[in-house]
Amino acid sequence: MTISQAELGARLRQAREATGLTQDEVGRELGISRSAITLIENGTRAVSSLELDRLAFLYGRDMRDFFAAEFGAENALAGLFRRNRDIADDPKSMSALRHCMAVGRELTNLERLVGIDRDPASAVRYNLSAPRSKFDAIRQGTAIAEQERRRLGIGGAPVADVTELLEKHGVRTAIVDLPEDISGLTVFDLEAGPFVATNRGDHLLRRNFSFAHEYAHVLLDCDSTGRISRDSERTDLIEVRANSFAANLLMPEACVREVLEALGKSTQGRLLAETPVDDDRAVGIEARGTAAVSKIQMHDVVLLAHQFGVSRQVVLYRLRNLRLISDRDLQRLLSEEQAGHGRQLEQLLDLPKPDHAKERNRFRHRFLSLALEAYRRAAISRGKLEELFAALLEKKRRKWL
Repeated sequence: MTISQAELGARLRQAREATGLTQDEVGRELGISRSAITLIENGTRAVSSLELDRLAFLYGRDMRDFFAAEFGAENALAGLFRRNRDIADDPKSMSALRHCMAVGRELTNLERLVGIDRDPASAVRYNLSAPRSKFDAIRQGTAIAEQERRRLGIGGAPVADVTELLEKHGVRTAIVDLPEDISGLTVFDLEAGPFVATNRGDHLLRRNFSFAHEYAHVLLDCDSTGRISRDSERTDLIEVRANSFAANLLMPEACVREVLEALGKSTQGRLLAETPVDDDRAVGIEARGTAAVSKIQMHDVVLLAHQFGVSRQVVLYRLRNLRLISDRDLQRLLSEEQAGHGRQLEQLLDLPKPDHAKERNRFRHRFLSLALEAYRRAAISRGKLEELFAALLEKKRRKWL
């Protein structure tokens, strides 16, 4: 479709305003004056292809959006900006989020070019009212995790590979560099479906939890354009619900008890209330329950962490939530973990160690393999291939072939 210079300028203005950027800010990013941005948006100055490419990146869009038959000012990045104004004021965080959005768009394009089509309409959604309290959030997260396990046919077994589970059920996943305070984010696209990214800088086991956490947002929070999961907002009820879901998805109660029984630990009692956790933090909630009846030791924790693919701290809080250890036991075992006993026992038990470097680069390898396949099919140019390699590896453009 042919778009006039005036219409293109109007669309660029709408996209800028949707993300809350000023003409001064955009001008600084492009290295041109504010008046030049005004002229572009008024349609009295042509925009170069390089400038348009940069503007699309700033606004979290595909450059082709500006030439589509219909144009909507709202997009996922604009929604994230409005919901997280403090991030919008942090240039480093903004750059990381823009890069994440760009990677998601390129991933979608590459999948389509090599024949991988996802049907957003096929994605499962659970329509629940917003939780009214921490207990309500925990209850909802627990119930949905149990339903998902039944729907996916995994019963009470550990989840072997969280990312594979999400990919298999229509969720695009990525591991990208994000600010330290952000463990992950979920973006919804009407055409491409949900996209989930976790922080490449986090430990492998924390990323596993983060992927499960973001999956909860896919299932339960699809009415928004997206969500950013931040440590500073872990007490938000939506985040509490997602943490509860992740804990129950990764460590279902029946399976935890079964593993402990196999380790010679007698278990009894039932879950009355759960404290949602992420990899290294917990949010407390008062509840009554039966006291622990068996003495669980650090070597049991180490084996449970290995069995379920989560951190030892997640195991400890999960055991406390299930009333399988007391508060005193929790503090004792946390102290042992902080003293390095868990790591020592892991080595003593000669448990296989995950290849953290390999897992950290797992997404990069998949992304670049898709790019190479698209190039082999002549679906992208050599220049585009080099651009994708340079963008993902964050290196200066170089000759790869």
